Amino acid sequence: MLRHALFATLCLATVAPAQLAIFADTVHTLAGPPLQNGVVVITGGKIAAVGPAAGTLVPAGYRRLTAKVATPGLIDAHSVVGLAGYLNQPHDQDQLERSAAMQPELRALDAFNARERLVGYLRSLGVTTVHPGHAPGQLISGQTMVVKTTGRSADQDALVSCAMIACTLGEQATGGGEGKGPGTRSKAVALLRAELIKAREYATKRGGADETKRPAQDLRLDALARVLAGEVPLLVTANREHDVSAALRIAAEFKLRLVLDGAAEAYLLLPQLAQAGVSVIAHPPMARADGALKNATMELPALLAQAQIPFALQSGYESYVPKTRVVLFEAAIAMQQGLSFEQALASITRDAARLLGVDRWVGTLAPGKDGDVALFDGDPFEYTTHCVAVTIDGQVVSETPR
Repeated sequence: MLRHALFATLCLATVAPAQLAIFADTVHTLAGPPLQNGVVVITGGKIAAVGPAAGTLVPAGYRRLTAKVATPGLIDAHSVVGLAGYLNQPHDQDQLERSAAMQPELRALDAFNARERLVGYLRSLGVTTVHPGHAPGQLISGQTMVVKTTGRSADQDALVSCAMIACTLGEQATGGGEGKGPGTRSKAVALLRAELIKAREYATKRGGADETKRPAQDLRLDALARVLAGEVPLLVTANREHDVSAALRIAAEFKLRLVLDGAAEAYLLLPQLAQAGVSVIAHPPMARADGALKNATMELPALLAQAQIPFALQSGYESYVPKTRVVLFEAAIAMQQGLSFEQALASITRDAARLLGVDRWVGTLAPGKDGDVALFDGDPFEYTTHCVAVTIDGQVVSETPR
């Protein structure tokens, strides 16, 4: 079975995108109202048309798929999949480097295993795009990326090779690496501020007219300089109210683009978050409420929606087998706890794409977008429903009901 799966994955890298017509009783485009008895036409890997089946031209010879429900390919807004492997052994656990407290130069691109079995597992459940990176646990743990779950290679599947710089505030970041990290919250914030100031001075000198006075290239400071320039956001995992407040202060002081990760106690700061204009990748609703998430609530997505704070849902980081959650199931719980159907679906499609800056390609079913579609035999949020097929860039990548 594994050999067949590997063969299929290898073939996927060489097969041209299929010409497809996907018919569904309901097509949730997320670009407008749901379509009843709709069709999505995919040509050359891109969506060519979306509309009523009765009035939309499907060229002769196109392969036809049918389903009860079709949605945009699902998006996991934050994960460690591809860095953390299903074997849960040291050789496939690249999600966290513990040798130093701050390592913004570490690239998820260099560790992502596109053929990791967990990537295929998520793909079979309709997840076509993920935002993986280094796990919380160090003050700055590294870079994140946005990648398709096609299963070819990191370079072939990447949409954005460096999406954000991952930072952690709170008790998770005060242990450091081999005794080299901060021991308290104030020390952690001081170290972060000092490094950002250093990066600002470095960027100024590197951009100076006199080449003889430019400092040697520094990968760490290069990465932070991109944050200071607004090229990439600072992704801050912060769950306690006082840690979220510290992140807001850092963002204001350095005029950073801030994305909050986890944010379990964000409900205590909703006006401040709205005023600051930050986005939130909310913790998985089913995450265990202990440690920094002791005061977490499953209602956080609904509270963020009510406050009109942009948010998306994630699978997050799991330190135990199977090493990943599934955002489809997390969104179902969020809907049960106050989100509407469209809000829940948007949090793992359209809104996730916007938050990650990849909405030009994915997140909705509209002409010109990538041909990423998840097909279901019923309501996607119903426990007994199966994902019956998945397409990425117009290629059928899964047809086994899951």
